[in-house]
Amino acid sequence: MPERALAAPQPRHRDADPQGAALRDRPEEAARGARRAHRREEGNRFRQPDPHLHVPSLSTGEGPSHQRRGWERRGGHGRRYRRLRPCLADDEQGSAGVSGLDDGNELIRQRLAKLESLRGRGVDPFGGRYPVTHWAGRLRERLESASEDELKTIGPVSVAGRLVAVRHHGKTCFANLQDMTGRIQLYARADQLGDDFGTFTELDVGDFIGVTGEVFRTRTGELTVAVKSFTFLAKALRPLPEKWHGLKDVETRYRQRYVDLVVNPDARAIFLLRSRLVNALRAFLDARGFFEVETPMMQPVPGGAIARPFKTYHNALDMDLYLRIAPELYLKRLLVGGLDRVYEINRNFRNEGVSTQHNPEFTMLEFYQAYADYTDLMELTEELFTHLAESLRGRLTLTWGEHEIDLRRPWKRLPFFTGLSQALGATITPETDTAAVVRAAAAHGMTLDPGAPASKLWKDVFDERVEPTLVQPTFVINFPVELSPLAKKSRDNPALVDRFELFIGRRELANAYSELNDPIDQLGRFRDQAALQARGDDEAHWLDTDYVRALEYGMPPAAGEGIGVDRLVMLFADQPSIREVILFPHLRPEAGT
Repeated sequence: MPERALAAPQPRHRDADPQGAALRDRPEEAARGARRAHRREEGNRFRQPDPHLHVPSLSTGEGPSHQRRGWERRGGHGRRYRRLRPCLADDEQGSAGVSGLDDGNELIRQRLAKLESLRGRGVDPFGGRYPVTHWAGRLRERLESASEDELKTIGPVSVAGRLVAVRHHGKTCFANLQDMTGRIQLYARADQLGDDFGTFTELDVGDFIGVTGEVFRTRTGELTVAVKSFTFLAKALRPLPEKWHGLKDVETRYRQRYVDLVVNPDARAIFLLRSRLVNALRAFLDARGFFEVETPMMQPVPGGAIARPFKTYHNALDMDLYLRIAPELYLKRLLVGGLDRVYEINRNFRNEGVSTQHNPEFTMLEFYQAYADYTDLMELTEELFTHLAESLRGRLTLTWGEHEIDLRRPWKRLPFFTGLSQALGATITPETDTAAVVRAAAAHGMTLDPGAPASKLWKDVFDERVEPTLVQPTFVINFPVELSPLAKKSRDNPALVDRFELFIGRRELANAYSELNDPIDQLGRFRDQAALQARGDDEAHWLDTDYVRALEYGMPPAAGEGIGVDRLVMLFADQPSIREVILFPHLRPEAGT
């Protein structure tokens, strides 16, 4: 289970970008607008984006408040919330409606006029089913090297998608149609379409259409569909962002991911990679005899991690429930039940901070293997990552920022206290006096709380001074028992546990350990955590008596591991922020919502 999210200040109500104004019928302008529409949007490239959707970019030091861990805080500056300013004048804001569409915008007004014009001619701007025979991108790939004679044998094709470019040339018109696989060029002629050519010339960038025609190659070598017939499938009433600059404002990209996916090919590529990565995870585990399961998302006792949960209430059962912070304890109950190899890929929820590495809702892979220990999982993890690299990238080296990550085995092993000792230039062990740790840290420019427990001091030093050095794949092993309430103690040193965390590119990607299966030891550790909870630690592990009862029936020796899927995608997509790899990350609410 990757490092928990850090608590951050709660968002303030209405700290968000504005919505646009309401869509209103303007029939009196329809005829005049239709005449203007062709002239205003002709020759299209992408046009100016809807100004009411623009969110002013934040200058350095502004933006959401993220509490940062250790090394991330060093050299940083204070951050504060910025109230996003509406781009509407005060007297215009009253016209904003649920739809967010503002007919005061000239480009939107033109499109509304076209909409009314189409309906007036009996054309349905929002069509229904369309029989697609080919994907645009795949058709282009398949026929890219085909000869002219081969193209003539293809016959009619039907493609559908969004128009992303329209270029008028008198009695001919070129357009680019895009679907999820890519783009293909369209070519329409007045003598081929007849009266429908006028309707074709009223198409705007962003409109969805279906097209049937023959495939040919232009004089410039571009594979093209000659339009024989077309159907309106959806009229776009908002203009897309301008072609050459795309959608650059980060806040708007995350909030309106649907637009981001249309205009930013890199965004689409990330989420296609994510889908392939999740499929590869499943294939790897399925091939090794693991059984995929689903465990409760709402739990009476939140467990399996040290984190603050989201709380809800079940009316029919008259009881509090919690969105799960981890599936661990339920997966280990399945080991008790005789399912020796299980895994789950699903969401976890932690009511904590938001940062470049943390989102309150995130995707985790957890898997458990009976009759194994944490050393077996280190080997399995190396195999898994090399499998992903070869499947997704075709090589064992990855680019991460300015670094090249080398995934060739074996990976480095670093004992936890060895890392602390190297960072502080002094020998640190589980028996080292806390005052000595504070002094050693002070000698290296760190200020620690002398009244804090030893486990917190160790963790603070690790976060700030050890973690930022772990660029190449490194298993940090031999954690102190105080930081691992569910892990089995080491046979060589009872002050340590058989656990590792995997770090790559200064990020924790995986956490694994030999599972504690002694119910008496487990109950004692739960009680220690309960004492911390009673003293006000709202991230202490909860006492789960049913889980202890399950252990009393006997759980085989086992090892378990959690891998953050979002961070894994960040690694393979070379992305610095978790929001770039989550389709709809959590944001402050928009004004008026």
